[in-house]
Amino acid sequence: MRFQREPKVFGAFLEKIWPVNNFPFRLFKLKGSGNRLKSGIWRICWLRGLCVLGLLYVHTITAKSGAEITGTVLNDQSSEPVLNVEVQLAGRSERTRSDGAGRFTIGNLPSGDYVIQASAAGYFSINREFHLEPSQTVQLEVALTPDHLQHWDSVSVNSSLLFNKTDENSLGGFTLAGSDVKNLGTVLADDPLRALQAVPGVTSNNDFEARFSVHGADPDRVGIYLDGIQLHQAIHTLEGTATSGSNSIFNSDVTDRLSLYDDAPPVQFGNNSAGAVDVGMRDGNPDKYLFRATANFAYAGFMAEGPLRVATPCSWIAAFRKSYLQYVLQQEMTDPAMSFGFQDVQGRFTCKVNSNNTLTLELIDGNTGIDLSRIRAQLGSNSLMTSDQTLNLGNLGWQYVHNGDLLVNTHVAWSRDSFANVNPMSAPLGSGDYNEWTWNTSATWMWNEKDPLNVGISARRIHDAGYLTQYNSQSPLQILNQYGGAATLTSGFIDQGWTGLNGRLHVTVGGRWDRNSLDAISVVSPQAGLTLRLPFSTQLQLGWGQYAQFPEVAQLTSTLGRRGLLPIRTTHTTAAIERRLTERVRVRATFYNRQDRDLLYQPFLDPRLINGAVFVPPPNPLYENSLRGYSRGFEFLVQRSTVKGLMGWVSYAYGRTMMRDGATGDTFPSDFDQRHTVTSYLSYRIRPTVNLSSRWTYGSGYPLPAFLSVKEPYTLSWASPYLLGDQRNQLRLPAYQRLDIRVSKSWTRSKWKKTLYAEVINLENRDNYRFDSLDGY
Repeated sequence: MRFQREPKVFGAFLEKIWPVNNFPFRLFKLKGSGNRLKSGIWRICWLRGLCVLGLLYVHTITAKSGAEITGTVLNDQSSEPVLNVEVQLAGRSERTRSDGAGRFTIGNLPSGDYVIQASAAGYFSINREFHLEPSQTVQLEVALTPDHLQHWDSVSVNSSLLFNKTDENSLGGFTLAGSDVKNLGTVLADDPLRALQAVPGVTSNNDFEARFSVHGADPDRVGIYLDGIQLHQAIHTLEGTATSGSNSIFNSDVTDRLSLYDDAPPVQFGNNSAGAVDVGMRDGNPDKYLFRATANFAYAGFMAEGPLRVATPCSWIAAFRKSYLQYVLQQEMTDPAMSFGFQDVQGRFTCKVNSNNTLTLELIDGNTGIDLSRIRAQLGSNSLMTSDQTLNLGNLGWQYVHNGDLLVNTHVAWSRDSFANVNPMSAPLGSGDYNEWTWNTSATWMWNEKDPLNVGISARRIHDAGYLTQYNSQSPLQILNQYGGAATLTSGFIDQGWTGLNGRLHVTVGGRWDRNSLDAISVVSPQAGLTLRLPFSTQLQLGWGQYAQFPEVAQLTSTLGRRGLLPIRTTHTTAAIERRLTERVRVRATFYNRQDRDLLYQPFLDPRLINGAVFVPPPNPLYENSLRGYSRGFEFLVQRSTVKGLMGWVSYAYGRTMMRDGATGDTFPSDFDQRHTVTSYLSYRIRPTVNLSSRWTYGSGYPLPAFLSVKEPYTLSWASPYLLGDQRNQLRLPAYQRLDIRVSKSWTRSKWKKTLYAEVINLENRDNYRFDSLDGY
């Protein structure tokens, strides 16, 4: 009786959770009401119930005895969750991927010590040690650092980096950092300055050049700064030659950021008239040693970083690279002047003396050269056979922080740039030696919560001397240019912000004072900016400023110049309206107008027709402040800045840059006038260790910088009947277009990471031309 009664009670419970008709033994036909058959069936059901309870009990015991880890993967620059990151336990098979919110879970783990490893393409891999107790759940927050920034193992929240904005009132501010610098620098060159060529507002139709134009201005009018120090020379190139290529001195492995200001640059960037580039060198890892070896089509390099053991709060980073592209170009290029090579070494030491004081020391040593002695017999008397250029820089910095409301930065730097060129007869074609000492101090005082006061002073002592020669059949030696002298440039700046309308309005007013001792000219440059936050996530920005750029010592003391030459003066007026479609997507339209005057120009340098007769230029045409003009246009940008899914931008720019020569009365487009420019950069991580990116650039073409005409129809051909004309820059090069596709694949282990970069440059196989020179007429 007891045996029959208990199954009936348990059977009622079983029938609810597992009906008898669904039981595998339902082949028994319950026809009739025999107690024997019923008793057998219920006996099976009772045993089945014990099995189910046993399985539930075993599962409960396992769940209670097993531990798990949960966590979130974040980008340490913007605190944004990172999806599709591979998370695994070192030495074990358990692994998973982060979801769209950056979350991950690994469960059913026994107690013990573990090392979790998170890795993704474009980021440093990270290892975290932890201990699990039985039935414990450990929550982790994993911070991934882009693999071209300083490596941290913790999250640093900085919401201002959503769209890489560099300054609230700097309308042209656009910052590149992390994998964008690597993707846009190309595998062939791996050059941070080439990465800026994809930024809206920039034009560059010369694949051999690292320099670029901003709104139709000459590249020499764009100042380049390294951690507060303006550089005289920022590229590897061959000085004193008309045709060459270039590569920047910046190594992407140690570059922290690149910020371009192409509209009304901030007040602290002086002695430039068209724009400014701010480059930052990153600190080394203060906790552990890291090493990186690089080899690509152009050069090989090595980077190392780590703590400085003699002083606990100190770190260092150093990188070396040497090019071998010149050996390839010597076999493939018809122009031997392009086959130059370079090598450089650079490093940074950082010591946090205490909570208020930090010391830094940056060192750069570079060399650029060419040796065409193997084809000596093919070179003329004015051809370059050997060239040697050296560049040295030392920058000592001190940062002081007081009570969180005062920040003072001081830099003392020395730099040198020299070159020597020799012809096939071992006779000099030219040489130069540039030396500079720089001191500057800037301070930011947060006298209230929203409106900082920025002030700064600086002094630059410059020495420069050199010459250029050529050899003619009529005269054995002719001096083309000779210069030598010294100058002291002193300056100061101040700007003050003001916030009103409950934080919706922000106004900045400031100015600069600059003086050059060589020509005894002083200039004052006022500036102002306004940001107004409108409804519907929209903001309006207005900017206005005047800027001055002094002539080089080599121009003021040249046989082609004089000490009375004036500084270039420009006035920037710009307006921008921006709408945030989402937190990560923005649409921006910018309108600009730049007025230029007192530009240095050689009015009688080029041959031309005047009243139907050929004008023969003098052998040494002089520099004059005879050029003035304007640059006007607009830019349209759509950008998605995220670490999840597709990111990048698409931009279109229209510009018109016109010049007028006061000495001759000629009116013509700027040498870098390009009416239409389209740039697209897209990047997508298709797998945790695989990233795909593309860059497409279109430019409607630069003018041919000469007084030329041609019979219609005009087609670019070496056999075309080019004729001297009476108007400058009337013919243009064909449209420039280039599409690059790049993929990177990473392999990560517990102590090392290997990344393979593959790239197809100029996928459409476009023929793009650049103007070389006008050799005769």
